[in-house]
Amino acid sequence: MIRILALVAAMGVFPMSADATSLDGQGTYDLLFRTGTLDEIDRGTALVYERETSNTLLPAAEARDNGEIALAFDKAQEELAVLEFRQGDKHRGLGRFPASVGNPMIMYFYETVIRDMAEAAGGSPFYIRNRVKEALVTPSEAVEGEAMVDGHKIATQTIVLRPFEGDPNRDRMQGFGDLEMRVVMSDDVPGWYLAFSAEAADVYSTNLQFSRQEPGP
Repeated sequence: MIRILALVAAMGVFPMSADATSLDGQGTYDLLFRTGTLDEIDRGTALVYERETSNTLLPAAEARDNGEIALAFDKAQEELAVLEFRQGDKHRGLGRFPASVGNPMIMYFYETVIRDMAEAAGGSPFYIRNRVKEALVTPSEAVEGEAMVDGHKIATQTIVLRPFEGDPNRDRMQGFGDLEMRVVMSDDVPGWYLAFSAEAADVYSTNLQFSRQEPGP
């Protein structure tokens, strides 16, 4: 079982020097949506991620959205990854995804941020989704860093997305025009993703971090 014991700042990464790899749009997408990230995961286990959200525009959403997301595998079809949201004894299915494609937590992350923004700031969810999709294929930098997991230092890569940078409508987005989405990845973390975060000025933040690997349901 792996547990994160010490994280620095919201994303739990120690920045290294200014080492970074420049990526074109395809490179950004390929790193964020890396394939094969579930191939070596024991099908009898589950990967658990903790989500914590703050939303000053829609405070009631915090109680709804804070909890755990578990990624397990269908017992009858082991090549299906199953996502489940947990709040104490309450469990709710979030969908089934082909495990061969990769870890669906990246899709859960950006889709929930799109939903949260549309609910809190208004506007068209289709417009928001299109801007986020464009950011996923925009040239970026993969910044090297480190994090502490089980008392061991591991190497990480971080990509930062700013989907509304330069958007002509950003001043009408109630603070979400400053939205910054961050993904931290590591070969030393089961499932590839160590942490996700999204922040928008003082109105919204959500953090989704890998917590542990445990026996599956």
